[in-house]
Amino acid sequence: MTKTPPTRPANWFILFIILLTLGGALRLLDVTDPPLDFHSSRQLRNSLVARDIYYSLLPSATVEQRELAHSFANSVGKYEPPVIESLVAVTYFVSGGENIASARVWETFFWLLAGIALFDLMRRAVSPWAALIGLAYYLVLPFSVEVSRSFQPDPLMTSAFVIGIYFLYRWSESSSLLLVGEGTGMRVSWKWTILAGIFLGLATFVKIVIAFFAGAAAIALVLFTLKNGFWKSKQVWAMAALMIAPALLFYVLLNQGRSTEYFFSWTVALMKLITSTDFYAKWLSFLGGLFGLTMIFLSIAGAFLATPRLRWLLISLWVGYLLYGLTLPFQMYTHSYYHIQLIPIVALGLASALNPLLESAAGRGGVGRAGFIAVIVAVIGFQSWVSRSILVAESFRHEPSFWQQVGEAIPADAKVIGLTQDYGFRLMFYGWRKVSLWPLSTGLAEVRNGEVDFSNRFAELTDDRDYFLVTSFGQLDKQPSLKALLEGYPIAVQGDGYVLYDLRK
Repeated sequence: MTKTPPTRPANWFILFIILLTLGGALRLLDVTDPPLDFHSSRQLRNSLVARDIYYSLLPSATVEQRELAHSFANSVGKYEPPVIESLVAVTYFVSGGENIASARVWETFFWLLAGIALFDLMRRAVSPWAALIGLAYYLVLPFSVEVSRSFQPDPLMTSAFVIGIYFLYRWSESSSLLLVGEGTGMRVSWKWTILAGIFLGLATFVKIVIAFFAGAAAIALVLFTLKNGFWKSKQVWAMAALMIAPALLFYVLLNQGRSTEYFFSWTVALMKLITSTDFYAKWLSFLGGLFGLTMIFLSIAGAFLATPRLRWLLISLWVGYLLYGLTLPFQMYTHSYYHIQLIPIVALGLASALNPLLESAAGRGGVGRAGFIAVIVAVIGFQSWVSRSILVAESFRHEPSFWQQVGEAIPADAKVIGLTQDYGFRLMFYGWRKVSLWPLSTGLAEVRNGEVDFSNRFAELTDDRDYFLVTSFGQLDKQPSLKALLEGYPIAVQGDGYVLYDLRK
């Protein structure tokens, strides 16, 4: 591979520090705003689980508070181990109270740590300048800024995965050197083996869906490095054990019921989607909105231009992504955070694709080189400004008081069914009240052929309920049959943004 002329480390290292600082600063903007800015139901779900752990640690918490917090946490669905939630809960305890800033600081820290590993991985295959471009994409892409600071398992999962494939890449390098009689020894190779296994195992433990990517990357680099003699390597089996054991223990042995439920609900029941060309058009269009299709295809092209080791890694990661998408088809065009794993993959491919262009620019002088640098700086600056604008465009600081008001309007011992936002999580988190849920009119309900027959189901679902709460009036308008039925009941309480119908009269 032809590289740019040698440069002093200080030249690119200063820019590296600036990019990390910029990435951290963007993610900590409006850091105390309620977690409603990005996939609010997922962030509130984690917040409720963290609160349960926090109140179990808090000596001053009352029995009622602990019981309510535990009841709320048990109602949100626990498909993954509460790793990030536990860390945040302990931070609440140490810092003296619940604050979403704790979660955002931790998620940002993990993302930046992974950025360091990603940069060094890229720098081992392309020039430092191309690696900086890839790092910039990873740090300032608006989607990256939003998703990587959100309170959910995915940022930690992806960060651990990036660090894991970095150590996997280092293992491949050191093992290749040992095979040809070079290198620093078996001890170094074992070090990368253990570190790769630990971090890839952590990633799959935090959220099992990353197994498609971790498994594909491990298989590709093991075959690239050891060829058909891989099965003789103790390091390969040790790495595999470290990668598989934690996830196997939790998802298969300890949480089998939930894992099976998730698989049948989201894979088997929706597998019919992959037989339609419309699914692939929606998937690609959705990706274009998150990453830019030009960047996607340029990154894929970069995979084929990469050095052999990186090429095997990138192609395997794209294969893993394709298998992942076919397994969870509905999420591929509805849930943006299900694509967080692509951010580092696209960044790696871009660094490879742009490396020849940067080499050419480095050989130029005067106006050409200055203009090229100006364009790069302008693009990074524009993307940073867009990221900043998205975060500060809307404030959610009024939400807690609203939901506290709704919670106070509901009698503590009342049985309530509701048409409300985020599966009732907002009401649970801020209003300390739980309601049973009236089915929503959504695209998922249509896909599953779960249309609600309001006239037949109303009596069944409200049979033992005292009140019907409505806070989602948009959903009410989508269900005219329900709206007509509710108009026949008296209003118990009404406020700005909510109505509580009395079903007892």
